[in-house]
Amino acid sequence: MFIQNALDFLPILLKGAVVTIEITICSFILSTLIGLALALMRVSANKALSNLAALIVNVIRGLPIIVQLFYIYFVLPDLGVQLSAFQAGFIGLGIAYSAYQAENFRAGIQAIDRGQIEAAQSIGMKGGLIMRRVVLPQAFRIALPPYGNTLVMMLKDSSLASTITVAEMTRAGQLIASSTFQNMTVFTLVALLYLALSLPLVYALRVLERRLTLRKRTRGKR
Repeated sequence: MFIQNALDFLPILLKGAVVTIEITICSFILSTLIGLALALMRVSANKALSNLAALIVNVIRGLPIIVQLFYIYFVLPDLGVQLSAFQAGFIGLGIAYSAYQAENFRAGIQAIDRGQIEAAQSIGMKGGLIMRRVVLPQAFRIALPPYGNTLVMMLKDSSLASTITVAEMTRAGQLIASSTFQNMTVFTLVALLYLALSLPLVYALRVLERRLTLRKRTRGKR
């Protein structure tokens, strides 16, 4: 019975899984771009920019993700901004996680040895070039573990987009369960599909971390 129901439900859930992957990727890219901009503002020598970025990060972190999704999907249309459920979903998740990305990047940037920056300045490199060539590559390696964890968290929290009718995997499961009453079968499949998506991702991130660490050690011995 379980196997037969699973075979019937799986094609629908797999379509939802594709949407889950799409919204995760879009959200992750958006959160990275906004988070990096906020991190650069946070470490800026300009106090006004730094304080503004800190305020934005704290406000975003202080609001539940679901409230941000509701605001974007239900409130913005009243202000003349019309977005599809998918657009509202990935924008909401991207903004919500940009605050965490900002802290990841800020910690990585501030962990760079000041001596390296001074050495780059001594050979005539300007601020923007130093950031691109010296600071950001090393900051990325330092921030990679929490950066990767954020991606996994976003994959799981993409299920919140179901609350604004995005047809991702959790939403597909809810619709199937409401029409068939096969709750155990449906949500067991949903749980297994989330594991099938997240566990390989966790493993790939660990492999990448090990390779970057090994490369750093190898360079250090030269």
